[in-house]
Amino acid sequence: MIVYGINPVAEALKTDRVTSLWLAPGHNPRLQQLADIAKKKGVPVRSRDVDALNRLAEGGVHQGVVAELREAARELSIEDVAQRADGSAPLIVVLDGIEDPHNLGAILRTADAAGVDGVIRQSRHAAPLSGATAKASAGAVAHVPIVDVVNIARAIEDLKQQNVWTVGLAGDAPKRYDEIDLTVPTAFVVGAEGTGLRRLVRESCDWLVSIPMLGHVDSLNVSVATGIVLFEALRQRGAAPKKRN
Repeated sequence: MIVYGINPVAEALKTDRVTSLWLAPGHNPRLQQLADIAKKKGVPVRSRDVDALNRLAEGGVHQGVVAELREAARELSIEDVAQRADGSAPLIVVLDGIEDPHNLGAILRTADAAGVDGVIRQSRHAAPLSGATAKASAGAVAHVPIVDVVNIARAIEDLKQQNVWTVGLAGDAPKRYDEIDLTVPTAFVVGAEGTGLRRLVRESCDWLVSIPMLGHVDSLNVSVATGIVLFEALRQRGAAPKKRN
């Protein structure tokens, strides 16, 4: 996986997954700081001209730095994230058909801020974990546990087997997002902008909830909606976001 940009690379270097670092030539103090961190970790650091960095970042705004990350040591399962809460109620996000890498990145950034136990996504017909996603996530992609599944409706049933309540976001749902108990183990299921949750996914959820819209537009960006419901869950639980190592 390729990540680029100063903040995403800095976050990636906090893990043990960076295998190579490429920097633009010059004396940028922020880039030098990244190079120093990488060298202390034994990560090879190489100088590359801007054209080479542009190719590595596939045209993304790299700010003079690109890194390569190895895949996670092992694939996570739904059971892994459901049991990751260390005795507290799990808080999980399920993505149904999120194909825009910027939306995916923004959701991962919000999920990290809320201390979620994991994000579940479909392995096909979904935004890739690309450099654009990493940049939009401000580096959170390196920290948030991600589970890839073949079928979201089946994943919801698996969550139920782990005693996790599934709450789908739907603009036409009569029940408000803050009218249900979110102190129990909860997985929020969010769909793509425009299309929303697919029928089978919608029908699989324990609850469907909406966010009241008081203005002239009738919907929110999916990452904004995700943030609203996640922090409502934290409010109900009377706790600050869980700090992850």
